[in-house]
Amino acid sequence: MKPGRPDLGPRAALFDVPAAGGGPGVTFLGVSSLLFDDGEHAVLTDGFFSRPSLLRVGLGRIAPDAARIGAVLGRLGLDDEGSRLRAVVPVHTHYDHALDSAVVARRTGAALLGGESAANVGRGAGLPADRIRVVGPGAQVELGSFTLTFVGSAHCPPDRYPGTVDRPVVPPVRAGAYRCGEAWSVLVAHAGGRTALVQGSAGFVPGALDGLRADVAYLGVGQLGVQDESYLRGYWTETVAAVGARDVVLIHWDDFFRPLDRPLRALPYAGDDLDVTLRVLGQLAAEQQVGLHLPTVWRREDPWSLRS
Repeated sequence: MKPGRPDLGPRAALFDVPAAGGGPGVTFLGVSSLLFDDGEHAVLTDGFFSRPSLLRVGLGRIAPDAARIGAVLGRLGLDDEGSRLRAVVPVHTHYDHALDSAVVARRTGAALLGGESAANVGRGAGLPADRIRVVGPGAQVELGSFTLTFVGSAHCPPDRYPGTVDRPVVPPVRAGAYRCGEAWSVLVAHAGGRTALVQGSAGFVPGALDGLRADVAYLGVGQLGVQDESYLRGYWTETVAAVGARDVVLIHWDDFFRPLDRPLRALPYAGDDLDVTLRVLGQLAAEQQVGLHLPTVWRREDPWSLRS
C-alpha cells in the first residue's frame, strides 16, 4: 500500500458535465447518491448523507445523523413529507448506501424501494409498511415522470459484509449489520425519452444488461482500482458497452468518511486507486469513442446534453 491519495487537481477537465436547464437533471451527492429531478417528480438512489468517520465505522456504532440529513434535504428543497421525491432506492444495503435511506424516505414522504434487505432497513427505522416496496429482478416501477427498471447485479470484490439483512436493523449498530443484500443495476427512464444506467457498485453479472439500452451510465468505481486490469475491462464490457452508453459519469470515488459540507476528495490509496481506474477506463473510453466524466457535487447537471 502506498501513502496518500489520488490528486483530483490534474483531472479538473473531467468535471465537465453541463449544468441542467429546465428539463430533467441529475445531482451528485457523494458515493452513489444521485437525485434525478425534473422539477415535478424526483427519485433518489441511496441518499447516504450522514457519512460517519472512519474511527466510528471501525470501532463504534453508527446511526443516521439527523442534522446532516436535514441539511442536505433542506438544500435540495426536499425536507417535507409532501416533497416531489417519489422514491429512495439503495443500490445495495451496505451502510455507505443504505444507512440513511429509510430516514430520507420518512422525512420526504417517499417510498423505499429494493429487496427484502432494504425492506428490513426500512422496518428497523420505523418506516410505515405502506411506504416500503419490495421489488425483484426485472421489476419496472413507474414513479411520476420516471420509470425504474431493476436488474440483479453483484458487489465488487471483496464484499466485506456479504449476505442479506434478515431482520430489521435498529440503529445504532455496528457497520457490519448492513450486509450487502440484493445488489441492483437500476435503469432510469424519463417520460421525455432520456435514459440512464445507475451502476452503484463496481460489480456485475455477466449478460444481465444485454438487450437493455441507456444513453448515459453512472458508473460506480469504488474498489475498482485495486482489481486486475482484466476485471476493469470486463466490468466496462458488461455495463457501459452492454447498454450502449455514449457517456459515462464516474461515481463512488469520493472519501465517504468526510462530510458533504467539505470539498470532496478521492479515497486514499489504502482503499482504492482512482489513478488506475482513470487510466484503464480512459483507454477504453477513447477506443470506443465514449465520453468519460466526473460529476460536480451539488450541481444539477444534464449529462444527456453532452451529445447534443
